[in-house]
Amino acid sequence: MSILVTGHTGFVGQALVHALADLSLRLVGRRTLPQLPGEFFQKELTADEDFSDCLPGVTVVIHAAARVHVMQDNAQDPLAAYRQVNVDATMNLARQAAAAGVKRFIFISTIKVNGEFTSVDKPFTAADEVLASDPYGISKAEAERELKALCMSTGMEFVIIRPPLVYGPEVKANFAAMLRLAEKNLPLPLGAIHNSRSMVALDNLIDLIKTCVIHAGAANQTFLVSDDRDLSTTELITLMVRAYGKKPRLLPLPMSWFTLLGKITGKQAVIARLCGNLQVDISQTKALLQWAPPISVEEGIRRAMPS
Repeated sequence: MSILVTGHTGFVGQALVHALADLSLRLVGRRTLPQLPGEFFQKELTADEDFSDCLPGVTVVIHAAARVHVMQDNAQDPLAAYRQVNVDATMNLARQAAAAGVKRFIFISTIKVNGEFTSVDKPFTAADEVLASDPYGISKAEAERELKALCMSTGMEFVIIRPPLVYGPEVKANFAAMLRLAEKNLPLPLGAIHNSRSMVALDNLIDLIKTCVIHAGAANQTFLVSDDRDLSTTELITLMVRAYGKKPRLLPLPMSWFTLLGKITGKQAVIARLCGNLQVDISQTKALLQWAPPISVEEGIRRAMPS
C-alpha cells in the first residue's frame, strides 16, 4: 500500500509518518526533515499545484496540512487566507487524487467545524449541524462539504476526522504553558472550575488515523475523536501536577470570579476557554471502527511532559 501524506513536518504529521514507517510513503510539502521515512516531493499546497508525479499508484491520501488557527492573525482578509489553503488547495489535491485513482482521501479537520462550546452534558456528535464561527473552522467546514461532493461524484472514498485539542510530546501553546505551571506547582486559583472538556492524546489520534487507512467501515464517514474521558480544568491541572510527583496546591476560586475578571480585563475569550465546556461524543467512532483509545489520559500527559 502506498500512502501520500501532507503536513508531514507538523505536530501530528511527524508522529503519523513514524507510525506508518513500514508502509510505502510519499511526503508532500515545501520541505522535509532528514529523520522522516518516505519519498519526498517538494510541492506548494496551492490551488494550481501539479501533483501528477506523486499520485500514481497511491492508495490513500492523508491530508494533514492546513493553515491552522492563528491567535493573532495579521491577514487583511483572514477568511480568504484560510480558504486559499484549507479549501482551494485541499480540493485541488483531492480532484487530482480522484483522477489518479486514489481509493481513499483522509481529511484531518477540526472540532471547530461543530462549534466552540457545548452545553452541559450535550456533547458534539458527527451528525450535528455545522456551527463553525471563526475563519479556521469555517474554512474547514467548507472543505469538508466540497470534499464530500467530489467523492460522491467520483467514487473516491472520504474519511473526515475532527479532533479537539491534541496534546503530546513537544506540544505547544496553552497545554505547554499549563505543563510549565504544573511543574512549578505554584498555588493557583484553579481548584473549583467545574467544566468538562474533551481532548485527544497524540498517540490516540494517530491510532485512529491508522485504523481509518484500512478499515472498511471508515469509508465515507465523519469521525469525532477524543481520549473518551472528559476533564475539568481543575482535574487536568491536578493530573499534570501529580505526573510530576507533586501534591497539587489549588485554591477554590469560584468560576463567577473568573467571568468577572474576563469582563474587567477584556479577556472573555481566554476565560471561556479556561472555564467553558467542549465535549465530543465518540460512540459512533468506537462502534463503526471497533476502536478505543489505546492510551489513558494519565499516560498521554506523561508522554507530553518535556524530557
